[in-house]
Amino acid sequence: MFVSHATADKGIALLLCEKMDAVRGVTTFRDDRDIDGGDTIPVNLRDALRLSHEMMVLLTPTSVQRPWVQNEIGAMWALGKLIVPVFYQLEPNQFPSLVRDVKAYPLVEFDRYLTELRKRVRGPKG
Repeated sequence: MFVSHATADKGIALLLCEKMDAVRGVTTFRDDRDIDGGDTIPVNLRDALRLSHEMMVLLTPTSVQRPWVQNEIGAMWALGKLIVPVFYQLEPNQFPSLVRDVKAYPLVEFDRYLTELRKRVRGPKG
């Protein structure tokens, strides 16, 4: 699970990652934890995007302005993978264009996203 966020929103992102990591079968990728010193950041991000089945992108007034967040959304979109926006202090018309028409969750409803995530991880027979 790739988690995209602005550095300024890291505190919120860490809390959301803890909740996602508690879902059986889910492991989040976070640049601060999963890229080691000396590693090439863009290469590691590209590889993590390719390996991830899904992206949760934290959309805030800060993150929608960040080029890295925009690039990560574009890469997942190009790979045809699921992108789930979770938003805080934004209106849907302020979302990046590639996710403007995607079902999104307000941060206060993050537990609804977790319920759907559990269903996807369990699969159709779960």
